[in-house]
Amino acid sequence: MDAGTAALLAGAGLGAGVVNAVAGGGSLITFPALLAAGYPSVTANVTNAIAVLPGYVGGSLAYRRELAGQRGRIRALAATSTAGAAVGAALLLVSPAAVFEAIVPWLILAACGLLAAQPRVAAAVRARRTAPAPLGLHAALFAATVYGGYFGAGLGIMLLAILGVFVDDGLQRLNALKGVLSLLVAVVGAAAFAVFGPVAWDAAAIVGVTCLLGGAAGVSVARRLPAAVLRAVVVAYGVSVAIVLLV
Repeated sequence: MDAGTAALLAGAGLGAGVVNAVAGGGSLITFPALLAAGYPSVTANVTNAIAVLPGYVGGSLAYRRELAGQRGRIRALAATSTAGAAVGAALLLVSPAAVFEAIVPWLILAACGLLAAQPRVAAAVRARRTAPAPLGLHAALFAATVYGGYFGAGLGIMLLAILGVFVDDGLQRLNALKGVLSLLVAVVGAAAFAVFGPVAWDAAAIVGVTCLLGGAAGVSVARRLPAAVLRAVVVAYGVSVAIVLLV
């Protein structure tokens, strides 16, 4: 890897860490950066899935207080999340690369839509307080984690929306639970891709370390930069990438 490519990936990792801390959707930066570095789409996707793991670990550790008392809930949802992630990862590994390349621009556009809708999702989460509906929750969670195992950009926003509809709890506690479930999906995908996937380990190391650093720095950035501004920039960037891939 030359110095320019390493600098591109390091910058993308830092940016993704900051974006995840402020608005969410950091994979819309790291995945296109891996494509720009010359990696095939499937390699870029599985490498990105492994590289985001440190950020999820750091977020879950920071949310220890909000996770207190949720052990039973995590245990109940872990099996569904793990199964969905395994199915999604398997679909990615067994399907032809051409299928993923045809789908990925639309997945990026869907992730951009989720990121753009994040403020309304958060408002709906705060406003909606219903009794748990276990079957609906598990069905929606399974579908979301299949998507997460296959591609994953925007998964956190999707999970927060699902938890907000089906689980009666505070926003911060739901956000902490969302982080743990995202971590489970990432662990399952990373394990499968590490054994069977075409991972670019040098790129994963650069993006993973810098993403962790960016996440730490993003806390202070979040206090100064309006989330709406950064969200709009990331959405515009993701839409541009999707259009380029489509054309």
